[in-house]
Amino acid sequence: MQVNIVWLKRDIRWRDQEALHAAIETGKPLIIIYFFEPELIANHDAAPRHWRFVYQSIADLNRTIFNQTGFEKAVQMAYCDVLTGFEIISQRYAISQVYSYQESGNALSYRRDKIMKKWFSDKNIEWIEMQTNGVQRGRKNRQDWSLQFDERMAEPEVFPDLKKARFIALPNQLLETLQGNSLEKEIVSSHENFQPGGEKWAWRYLNSFLNNRVKNYSKGISKPEESRSSCSRLSPYLAWGNISMRSLFQEMKRNYATIPNKRALSNWRSRLYWHCHFIQKFEMESRYEFENINRAFDLLPHKKNDNHIQAWQSGQTGFPLVDACMRCVVATGYLNFRMRAMVVSFLTHNLLQPWQSGASFLAKQFLDYEPGIHFPQFQMQAGTTGTNTLRIYNVVKQAEEHDPEAVFIKKWVPELEKLPAHFAIKPWEMTPLEQVMYGFSYGKDYPLRIVDHEETARTAKVNWAKIMKTEIAKSEAKRILHTHVHLSDKRAHRSKSDIELKTKLRNDA
Repeated sequence: MQVNIVWLKRDIRWRDQEALHAAIETGKPLIIIYFFEPELIANHDAAPRHWRFVYQSIADLNRTIFNQTGFEKAVQMAYCDVLTGFEIISQRYAISQVYSYQESGNALSYRRDKIMKKWFSDKNIEWIEMQTNGVQRGRKNRQDWSLQFDERMAEPEVFPDLKKARFIALPNQLLETLQGNSLEKEIVSSHENFQPGGEKWAWRYLNSFLNNRVKNYSKGISKPEESRSSCSRLSPYLAWGNISMRSLFQEMKRNYATIPNKRALSNWRSRLYWHCHFIQKFEMESRYEFENINRAFDLLPHKKNDNHIQAWQSGQTGFPLVDACMRCVVATGYLNFRMRAMVVSFLTHNLLQPWQSGASFLAKQFLDYEPGIHFPQFQMQAGTTGTNTLRIYNVVKQAEEHDPEAVFIKKWVPELEKLPAHFAIKPWEMTPLEQVMYGFSYGKDYPLRIVDHEETARTAKVNWAKIMKTEIAKSEAKRILHTHVHLSDKRAHRSKSDIELKTKLRNDA
């Protein structure tokens, strides 16, 4: 039997699913499959929370297909590497075409795709890859990128006609061969601390944001506690493909008149643009995952300190806001952008550790882990691009500005719960008498500060400035800017966005 296959990756949805739509329209029998790849599951950047989200997303997609067609478990799950899986399927079926989305993934998935491209070619199987969101494959520079991004977002969504699909249920024996070992319990069990995966949930979060929560977006975006409700919380659904970027833009247009805060919406819209901007960087230069993108920073005098790294990971640095953030992201998989930037800044500029010593750990914690955003952002905050202003966050000032009542700190660092807010932010300022008054022993009930954050920040600035003065740093910076930034294109995008926003605001008024 001749069949087509939809190979799902980070695109587990029905709405605006071009690969599924194109496969159905051929009229051929159809297999939809997702591979839980053992090598990816065990990789340096992966954690069970990621695969639980994927597992839930597949279950949700299967429910959608069943509700429209009555066909049960249309999406098949395999627990093996992709090459082995396709070889097993090809022994029973004549594979005509394979449909999937392009993936700007980690080094492992990139290597896998190159292997599969050759295998498909050798087998005379046509592999049709769809563009993912606004990320464009094959680019050498960013000429007109943002204008093409706008054009892509303006295109109408695609709705696969599931009732036309000729789904195939794989024989049990074949499925057993593909599935091999079962997935671990942590993947197939729900967890109340984490956002659930699935297209249904993506649209619930989007609707509640556009209808109500967006009004507090700009006000709460930088605050570690308020951001948990005022931000859209759509990042994991974008990362794993439960919703497309184009759907977000289209839904904004459809609901613009009733959205309560237009300026906050504009701020959010700009961040959707930056989402794809960073993935485009990674698509064009994937060595961000392991290497300093500006090679001059290989000369930074970082000496790895395992004790400092462990204290940072476990939230035991003696700096309450840093510790609260690290404990929170480990427990829930979420942290707002400013706090993410702050904990990376603390690791690299206050603990003076190489960014590679923390990148994999945080990748495992973030439920919305997206390699194309994670590694370029990590390096930007670590200062190793040589094209951005060095950002060193004062962790005490950040607490005073964004958690002044220590609500977030006390929630995640209960050792400080009984202290007044100013002491919960800076417990080292307590006198011995005050410690007795509050029944708190600094250094015993909560750890001493492991570094002098002001002194280490000065050291980091000096080290960074020395590197930036070198010719290799300047040369690399020019290369990076030439590759990843096109100023006239950037200005055109900003100008166009501003004009659109002003026009909409005038019309609304």
